[in-house]
Amino acid sequence: MAESNTRSPGGEQKTAPPVLTVGISPHIHSGRTTAGIMWTVVLSLAPALAANIFFFGTRAAALLLVSVLSCVCIEAVCQKLFRRPIRVRDGSAVITGILLAMITPPSVPLYIMPLAALMAIFVVKELVGGLGFNVFNPALVGRAFLMACFPVAMTTAYVDPLSWLEAGSGAADAVSAATPLTLLKHGGMDAVLQHYGSGLRIYSSLALGLHPGSMGETPALLIALGGIFLLFRGIITWHAPAAMLVTVAVLTWIFGGESGLGSGDPLFHLLNGGLILGAFYMATDYVTSPSTPKGKLAFGLGVGLLTALIRLKGGYPEGVAYAILLMNALTPCFERWFAPKRFAEPLKAKA
Repeated sequence: MAESNTRSPGGEQKTAPPVLTVGISPHIHSGRTTAGIMWTVVLSLAPALAANIFFFGTRAAALLLVSVLSCVCIEAVCQKLFRRPIRVRDGSAVITGILLAMITPPSVPLYIMPLAALMAIFVVKELVGGLGFNVFNPALVGRAFLMACFPVAMTTAYVDPLSWLEAGSGAADAVSAATPLTLLKHGGMDAVLQHYGSGLRIYSSLALGLHPGSMGETPALLIALGGIFLLFRGIITWHAPAAMLVTVAVLTWIFGGESGLGSGDPLFHLLNGGLILGAFYMATDYVTSPSTPKGKLAFGLGVGLLTALIRLKGGYPEGVAYAILLMNALTPCFERWFAPKRFAEPLKAKA
């Protein structure tokens, strides 16, 4: 706001009305930058990534490296072609590459990762305007693309943790193994108990990552700790993760058992699959999820509902990726339905 001084013809000095400069909200800067937020997310995932490299060997490290480099290089090329500023240092492409590797089986052929990165970065993100304009989560679209084009590799490339030690090599190229959700889907809880035992042994194996799965499924405990770290740093809020996890827990407890209503095992479902990764790292994405608290709650509830529906009634053992993608399409609706109300109605012009 600025004031200007003028003089009247009689020599009197008058003060003109203040000039207001109106900018686009928000008007208060938090001090955070896009790069700072992205690299904080990378830091929160570092313990889980290190544990997975130990579990699945150098093949997991190679998968992670190829995925990240593919996303970064494709984004740089796209920004150059579209004559946009090169912003690969902000870390958004790195996050996409990490998440894409974490939701992919550790023993898939490495040559399919650049194809997934091309779909995630070029088609989903840069083609529509770059960071902030994409409707769907790029990493999840990359996974859906791989599931459609390489279904055998995406469903049979799971191996037992530490199998590379038994094979005497640094690669996770041992015999394919079934994930706990696959055992539950095709053999019921009896097949899970036969493989992992009962009681505390099941939950400890799931929490610590001692079971077949992608890097985003193991270990659940470290991924959850990374999500809690983001909550304490204020990078994400609790609304979407809490709504998503509670919804899945309640629905799987009521409808997920083999002995009638209320006989399901909600903790088994919470610790399995990509549920925790999806809740803390994908359902909280700034671009593809709602920005208001009520919208986030509705978004998380919808993701949890679809995840439980796919897991319990669908032919696919896991449903987090498709549930989040379906809810991404409703994000503009949530933004409109749960938009903050005006403090007062706009004044009507006099006739």
